[in-house]
Amino acid sequence: MEKSFLAFIEDSIKKNWDLDALTDYKGATLQYKDVARKIEKLHILLEESGIKPGDKVALCGRNSSHWGVAFLAILTYGAVAVPILHEFKADNVHNIVNHSDARLLFVGDVVWEALNEAEMPNLEGIILMTDFTLLVCRSKQLEYAREHLNEMFGKKFPRNFRKEHVSYRRDTPEELALINYTSGTTSFSKGVMLPYRSLWSNTQFAFEVLTLQPGNKVISILPMAHMYGLAFEFIYEFCAGCHVYFLTRMPSPKIIFQAFSEVKPHIVISVPLIIEKIIKKNVLPKLETLKMKLLLKVPLINDKIKEAVREHMVQAFGGNFYEVIIGGAAFNQDVERLLRSLDFPYTVGYGMTECGPIICYEDWLRYKPGSCGKAAPRMEIKIDSPDPQNIVGEILTRGENVMLGYYKNPEATAQAIDAEGWLHTGDLGVMDEEGNVTIKGRSKNMLLGPSGQNIYPEEIEEKISNLPYVCENIVIQQSDHKLAALIYPDFEEAYKQGLTDADIERIMEENRVAVNAELPAYSQITRIKIYPEEFEKTPKKSIKRFLYQEVK
Repeated sequence: MEKSFLAFIEDSIKKNWDLDALTDYKGATLQYKDVARKIEKLHILLEESGIKPGDKVALCGRNSSHWGVAFLAILTYGAVAVPILHEFKADNVHNIVNHSDARLLFVGDVVWEALNEAEMPNLEGIILMTDFTLLVCRSKQLEYAREHLNEMFGKKFPRNFRKEHVSYRRDTPEELALINYTSGTTSFSKGVMLPYRSLWSNTQFAFEVLTLQPGNKVISILPMAHMYGLAFEFIYEFCAGCHVYFLTRMPSPKIIFQAFSEVKPHIVISVPLIIEKIIKKNVLPKLETLKMKLLLKVPLINDKIKEAVREHMVQAFGGNFYEVIIGGAAFNQDVERLLRSLDFPYTVGYGMTECGPIICYEDWLRYKPGSCGKAAPRMEIKIDSPDPQNIVGEILTRGENVMLGYYKNPEATAQAIDAEGWLHTGDLGVMDEEGNVTIKGRSKNMLLGPSGQNIYPEEIEEKISNLPYVCENIVIQQSDHKLAALIYPDFEEAYKQGLTDADIERIMEENRVAVNAELPAYSQITRIKIYPEEFEKTPKKSIKRFLYQEVK
């Protein structure tokens, strides 16, 4: 089979011509033939406005059908897509548009309100994603093309646009497909250059390990400008002939639950935070009553209760899915143990933007708890350690999915990819003899104890997060080298129980004593600071650690 990513797109449109393709949840639906027609119109717009193959075209907006259409149109035309996370601050969006050399920007209405076109002087036009109208036009060609678009389309296809008109170019493996700017856990994002072989390999991987069929339904929750959401909630589903529903608003747990119950998706892709919130709010309170604890000690009743809880959880996700795939951040071990004990169909994968994104995966039936699966097809993994099974080392990977490098940043590229083609992930882990990888933390987050001991803050944070009234926390090393825990308590729950702020402070101090009882002396918490609001996060829902370096 030819390794053309765009052939996946063309074949799916032709095979699934009359099927529903993209729906804005509670809004309009586009069938595959509608998507093809809109792609064709955008091709005319790009060509007539002087955009050449290889030129950069940026997109920034909430998930929507038209976001998907614009993205597919850019690639099938031959331009390079630059997806920008809509959660980025305006100055970050301006910087990325400028740094990427984008000639056009497709923008969502909410994002547009915060932007300033004067800060993006090299753009020739800004196009509103909702209806593809021109918001800013600095090119006579673009203005003429937009005004006469329907007329040009009619001339090109005088007897209706049909599936035999769909014929896209063939990409080559090393050709640049998109530049994706990393989520910004460091203060400045880098532009990851992903070639077509990475998009093809990630999509082919999904065909190999997942079982979606034409007409199956999926909900897109994760931002499409992030590779995890783009690859596995949109691209693969579109290539498989599925019907993708976009949650166009901020996906609160309430909206997510409502969408799950109505759409009944065939697979669920999620980040740990969403799963953990569902379990902490909906499942654990029911299991932690005294009566329930007693019943769980009786063997037969125990099995019946677990069966009921499992069914309750399966229904919470729509009751129609093969498995829940969790990725993007570390998964809480207590929550994972609960899911395992219920025989809930979940698996944890591992990836990064630089691999577009998949590195590790295993089907839920073979998945080893606590791990993140094995090397994905066409990927190799090794642990940079004298004893990879027992001594933690950096996770290195190479293969078809790996990026070309960082845009206009050869120094960072040389640091990331060594002479033998191994990508240095910056993650620390071990790998058992079967090839299951277990992540221990980020190398840049690792702290040194008083006698040079390695301290992995993520492991301490996990213990703290399981203590009473802890909503979020991070562990930092202060200038005196002692460890402090910054905690955002579950104020809502505490106040509901009639607790005061003084009670919360007392409980957090009790939590500090409790967690220290489980930790060696060199990694104990010396103080706690309570934060009044949630920590600032990346779109992957990882806390931006660089903002919280010292307790004031």
